[in-house]
Amino acid sequence: LLMTHGELTPLGKLLCHFVVVDENSDGSIVNLGVFYLLYMGLLAVFCTNAINIHAGINGLEVGQSYVIGCAVLFHNLVEIDNGSLSRENHVFSAMIMLSFLGVSLALLRHNWYPATVFVGDTYCYFAGMTFAVVGISGHFSKTLLLFFLPQVANFLWSVPQLFRLVPCPKHRLPRFNVESGKMEPSRVRRGNGKEEMVNMTLINLTLQILGPMSEERLCIVLLAFQTICCCFGLYVRYNLAQLVFD
Repeated sequence: LLMTHGELTPLGKLLCHFVVVDENSDGSIVNLGVFYLLYMGLLAVFCTNAINIHAGINGLEVGQSYVIGCAVLFHNLVEIDNGSLSRENHVFSAMIMLSFLGVSLALLRHNWYPATVFVGDTYCYFAGMTFAVVGISGHFSKTLLLFFLPQVANFLWSVPQLFRLVPCPKHRLPRFNVESGKMEPSRVRRGNGKEEMVNMTLINLTLQILGPMSEERLCIVLLAFQTICCCFGLYVRYNLAQLVFD
């Protein structure tokens, strides 16, 4: 796309005004410069906040972090076994992940429904920053985003409320129905106050699609979806990498 027959294409010439296209590598290497630093900063912000807004029921914050951590560790071990050029970086990431998974598994035992320990924002920021650090230091930030597909979907679905295009309450947690003992989608009033809409989160969307369910079952469904997405991310990384990354 950037070079053909040893010359820059119109797209390559356009990009040269913003980044450095390496002509010696036939355009396969692009030095993003300051834009790479901006991307790294945005990745750290996204990882911490993505977990924090996909939360609110017992076990979900720690559970999703544990699943992502397992996917990251598996990726690290595969790269180490394959003799990757970034082998040392993956060893560093694996060491952090092993400690992180041990701590998270112990915490999950007490945070699972019915929870006796509540993690709040502190764990979400800790987990998100841990993933950002290993993703950046291990040079697999793009692969890391594949493991965050549910969080990306939750963010995109939440954009209208996050950017105040529609009313956004302080808390968008699902509503607990005392009579049925099940979780139901929470709603917010819009317009003149007579019309209601379901809060735009992946948790509420799941309840809309699958119907009311207990808090524990809801968490299991969301973690199962997280696991499927992480497996899909690994499949893309090791089978479709040339189409996605190159």
